[in-house]
Amino acid sequence: MNLPNILTISRIVLAIVLVFLLEENSSTGNIFAVIVFAIAASTDFCDGHLAKTGGLVSNFGKIMDPVADKILLLSAFGVLAHIGMIAWWMFIVIAIREILVTTSRLVMMRQGQVLAAERAGKIKTVVQIIAVSAILLYLVAQQSEYCSFWFYNVQRIWLGINYALMLAAVILTVYSGIDYFRNKSKI
Repeated sequence: MNLPNILTISRIVLAIVLVFLLEENSSTGNIFAVIVFAIAASTDFCDGHLAKTGGLVSNFGKIMDPVADKILLLSAFGVLAHIGMIAWWMFIVIAIREILVTTSRLVMMRQGQVLAAERAGKIKTVVQIIAVSAILLYLVAQQSEYCSFWFYNVQRIWLGINYALMLAAVILTVYSGIDYFRNKSKI
């Protein structure tokens, strides 16, 4: 087991920790959730970079890296929907796309075909990470006694930004899914 694969597996473990921290619904839990999510999201960049630059690309990594990404982001979106921070329909649309594309990729891999991640998919993932991060920071500010003075004045604006980021994430998720299946049909 090489370092990039360990980082990939750590992202799955961190996703589980993130769920427990957010479900705790406490100021401390939310602060740790931001830290855990930031670490988990950074492993997504690090594992791919290390694998490519260090010549450590493996079949395990090719399969598990995108699966770990989906587990992390779907866990975050699922809990955020559960606690009322995002609309359920947004989570459902994202989940359906992620499950369909990931399943298709796994089937293609079993058949010996690998369809590289498209630019739209990479942008989608970045926007999803930004959206989750903004919402997690909102939760920290909402429950922090140190932020209460100024938070009340910017709460509606921040909620609007969170909604816009989520809407962008949903639109990019759908677009990248359509792009993936369009490219797959050309093979």
